[in-house]
Amino acid sequence: MFLKDKATGDVVEIMDLTALFDPFMSQVKGRLHAGEELQDVTEFAKIGLIFPSGEPLPRCWVDPDYRKVSVA
Repeated sequence: MFLKDKATGDVVEIMDLTALFDPFMSQVKGRLHAGEELQDVTEFAKIGLIFPSGEPLPRCWVDPDYRKVSVA
């Protein structure tokens, strides 16, 4: 799966989809697709990633308390 880094706009190939879907994991392993050479796998904060369309990641992927309703 490919996502985008919010700060740089670079494409990130996600290597561990299980960690991406787990709301208790704040980091995910991925590889930047910038430049001509294959980049090393590194950790990315999930809060810094978005879909290529610009949409944020689903709350259930990043917030372990996503089922709790906030009353304002």
